[in-house]
Amino acid sequence: LVNEVTTMRRHMEAYHKGVYQTWAEKNCFLSMLPKDSKQRKDQAAIETQSRLDVHLKPIPVKEKTIPYTDKLFRNAAVEWLVSTDQPIQALEHPSFQNMIYVAARATNGVKIPERRTTCEEIIDTFKQQLIALRGRLNV
Repeated sequence: LVNEVTTMRRHMEAYHKGVYQTWAEKNCFLSMLPKDSKQRKDQAAIETQSRLDVHLKPIPVKEKTIPYTDKLFRNAAVEWLVSTDQPIQALEHPSFQNMIYVAARATNGVKIPERRTTCEEIIDTFKQQLIALRGRLNV
């Protein structure tokens, strides 16, 4: 008599594999030979393997920042002068130069205000100057 079932299965696989598999197929029996069991277990592991898709997130695309060069700035300044029909002296105006100096200190880029925001800012500045003028004239 055989002491253990696994020893019997190994013996069947080594010496009677063909006969056993024919019998198993004929009787609709699931083969219990060690290699067949391992193959089924490995296949089940592949089919039930967890996926990482749930944990993966798309990496946000960063804007490519073009490094500053004097030539690039000159080209942008000339393009601005021509496209907005500005006089060449506009680049020498203190207000324009101040705007450029302020923008140069930005670390995360510059957000150009929209038309509506700019109009509101102009009206607020006008009102503040009007109040200051009234204060000086009422002295």
